[in-house]
Amino acid sequence: MWLWQQNCLINLLLKVVGGRSSISSGKGRSHQNPIKYGFSLVKGKANHPMEDFHVAKFVQTRGQELGLFAIYDGHLGDSVPAYLQKNLFSNILKDEDFWTDTARSIVKAYEATDTAILSHTPDLGRGGSTAVTAIIINNQKLWVANVGDSRAVLSKDGVAIQMSIDHEPNTERDSIEDKGGFVSNMPGDVARVNGQLAVSRAFGDKNLKSHLRSDPDIQQANIDTETELLILASDGLWKVMANQEAVDIARRIKDPQRAAKQLATEALNKESKDDISCVVVRFKS
Repeated sequence: MWLWQQNCLINLLLKVVGGRSSISSGKGRSHQNPIKYGFSLVKGKANHPMEDFHVAKFVQTRGQELGLFAIYDGHLGDSVPAYLQKNLFSNILKDEDFWTDTARSIVKAYEATDTAILSHTPDLGRGGSTAVTAIIINNQKLWVANVGDSRAVLSKDGVAIQMSIDHEPNTERDSIEDKGGFVSNMPGDVARVNGQLAVSRAFGDKNLKSHLRSDPDIQQANIDTETELLILASDGLWKVMANQEAVDIARRIKDPQRAAKQLATEALNKESKDDISCVVVRFKS
């Protein structure tokens, strides 16, 4: 009852903004394996349209089943995350090396997609986006790649394992300065590239691109009997919630859609002001 009341309250408080619903959720499952997933996206309190996009689906290709999951957290508009939603996975999967050298295909696709964004139109390249992507191959292998501060966290036997690296200006200051940029906490108290962007890697951001990176960090894990669930979320969740706390919440709720909604609700209760987007993938019931 409490969870139902919380979700009703969220729906009453939030409005439809910019043609996209300020709160959305859904779920699905594998047709070949016991994997289920759910997602929840909630618009933050900033005075602009929702800038988070997601992918959550299973596809069949070459007789194989792939689970494709992603969170794209945009800034300065929603055009770049919308472009990533439509194009990034297709660019990865169409690479001829995907089945023999998955990591190389991911790196090449991230680079090619960023190049396409920057060259497409001036308006598209002006904004930017983080990305965290996860590919599940036949319920056996998991590949996670990320650019920016959206994060992937895996639960193995109840223990939270971070599968991505938060790309923050202070941690990559040397790279930024080597490219002629600088890191400043002014204005405000958050480190930003050239005093503007709070992440050190991103898609797009044409005006800052000479000082930014867009190459992903990549991690791979085997899916075994201890693998319980995977959480992908934007920094609207991770700014107010620790990895283990998120895993503990998601493990208590068997329905991954309800788990994703509950994580978003908890982030709101902790006064997260940013857009909150979350995908929960449960590998076993």
